Formats: sequence, C-alpha cells, structure tokens
Amino acid sequence: MLDQIALRAELADHYDLSPSTDIAQANADIFARMDRVVTPPDWAIYAPYVAAINKLKKERNAVILAHNYMTPEIYHGIADVVGDSLQLAIEATKVQADVIVQCGVHFMAETSKILNPSKTVLIPDMDAGCSLAESITAEGIAEMRAKYPGAPVVTYVNTTAEVKAASDICCTSSNAVQIVRGLDADTVIMTPDKYLAQNIANLVPEKNIVWWDGACIVHEQYTAQDLKDFREWNPGTRIIAHPECPPDVVAEADFSGSTSGIIDYVTQQRPEKAMLVTECSMASNISDALPDVDFVGPCNMCPYMKKITLEKVLWSLHTMEGAVEVDPEVADKARVAVQRMIDLSAKMAG
Repeated sequence: MLDQIALRAELADHYDLSPSTDIAQANADIFARMDRVVTPPDWAIYAPYVAAINKLKKERNAVILAHNYMTPEIYHGIADVVGDSLQLAIEATKVQADVIVQCGVHFMAETSKILNPSKTVLIPDMDAGCSLAESITAEGIAEMRAKYPGAPVVTYVNTTAEVKAASDICCTSSNAVQIVRGLDADTVIMTPDKYLAQNIANLVPEKNIVWWDGACIVHEQYTAQDLKDFREWNPGTRIIAHPECPPDVVAEADFSGSTSGIIDYVTQQRPEKAMLVTECSMASNISDALPDVDFVGPCNMCPYMKKITLEKVLWSLHTMEGAVEVDPEVADKARVAVQRMIDLSAKMAG
C-alpha cells in the first residue's frame, strides 16, 4: 500500500502542485472537455497535476491508457488513449512508447504487459483490483473443463493472466456475442461473469452456454425494480445498461452494450434524458461532448477504479514504481487467448 504522506512529501520536493488559477487558465483547452462536470475551483486543483504529468510522460516516452471508468480529470486531462477493455487491448498492441501507464485496474495492466513484454507497464496503484477477476482462478477453469469435456473456454478479459492462460480465447462485452457465435462448438464455457454469460445466452440461443458463478460488484447491484421505479419517477428517460447487469435488468433497459457501445448509442441517438446503468464516471466523461443530453439517475461507483488518481499517476511516472510483471510462460499462453480475441474481432469487423 502506498504511503500517501511520504508520496506527497516527495512530490512536493520536485513539483509545485499548489492550486493555481494561472496553470488552470493556461490549460483551458483541456478544461473545456470537462467543464460541464468539473468546477473551476476543482480544475485549479487538478491543473498543476495534469501539467506535470503531461510534461513528464514526454520525458519518459510514456503513453497513458485510460479506461472509460476513469474520472474526468484523468480521462480528459492526461490520457492518450481511452476506451473499453477491447479498445485498450487493441491499442496496447500499437504502442510505440517505452512506457505504458495503465489507468484502470490490475488485469488491464497485465493485459498490456502480455501484449508488450519488452515494455515497462506501470499501474499507479497495485491495489486497484477487480471483484470479477478475483472470483475465478486457473483451478476454476480446470473444474469447468472437467465438468464439460471438450467445450471451449471463453474468458472475459476481466481476469488474471493465469486465468487467460488457462482459456481458449478471451472476450469483452463488446465482442462476446460474435466470439461465442463464431466458435465451432455446441457447448461453450463462459467465465467468470455469470450475468454476461446469461445475457449472451439470450442472444445466441443456438449455443448451450454454461458459466462460472462470478459477478461485478458495480453492475450486480442494479435491479429491474430500480429501473421500473425510475421510469415511473422520470418518464421519458432512455435507460441504457451494461451486459454485466443481471438479465432482468438488461431486459428492462432500452439498450444494452459495452462501455464503447453505450457511448456510441448515446452519441448517435441523442436522447433528451439518459440513465446509464453502469459505473458513475461513464456519464461524466461524455457529458461535455453531448450537451444536449441530460444524464440522470443513480449510478454505482467502482472502488477499485477510483484508486487511480492524478497524484498516483504522477508518482508512478516520477519514481517508475508500480511495474507490472507477468511470468513469461504464463504470458505466452495468455497472449494466445488475447490475440485470438483481437484477431477474431478484426476479422468480423472487416
């Protein structure tokens, strides 16, 4: 665990991180991307960190990959690439920089390292885990294979390198339907998200999909009754759910898709009011680009994603601490499963 007091003392010795209206004004173009959700006083606090990080990443020849669940000051302020798990995995294969800073959770940093074994991959907080990734082990994969002999294992990218290495192919919520449908097998094992598997089973009825009993702490909290109550309280709202939500929640929604799918849907449809049934930062990160959409309703926050802060990103670049390593033998096997996903997605897109 990071020693926050020592961290701040060290950074204070090298950077002036005091709130600054001058630095805020000098970076007004960055602020314009988030001024609907970030106040000017908060921007005066964030701006010195953003300026320091953007300067330091050039010196380190570093690139910052940020998931859609990052807070706006990270998503808009310092990220070079933003996206969902599939987009980040694809972009990780194209990185030319020497250093990758993964603003997301640990399995995402592992995936970047798997795809870039010769590069330095940093995660600003090693404790940024994932409830879903922690719900299954390689032994769990072996257990499912024994129960369903011959069935291919499709593993969500929200898993550890060891679990990916024990699988046949990876998937994300944006390509799971295509990958499952494209497999030459009647029975398919999906791990570890039971809700994603159940939602995919509803969309691919020709397959017998069996699943591991795992779930995301953000999405499993929503209920269909929550959505019904919100419709009654706020009629006319377009409800958009992530497929990691329970099937009855997805059925109650107007649309279901991955984080990139949600962004595309709202951008194209431009509903007057939208409720995003997913992690809180999703609406914040697209609000300024869609000023005609009123994002309403409750959301659930991922405590793991929120461990990544500007301060910790600056610390990781300053010290080069937080390097993620993956056993080469494990990485080689995991790379096969991840690359199969990327290749199959590219083939289907083409």
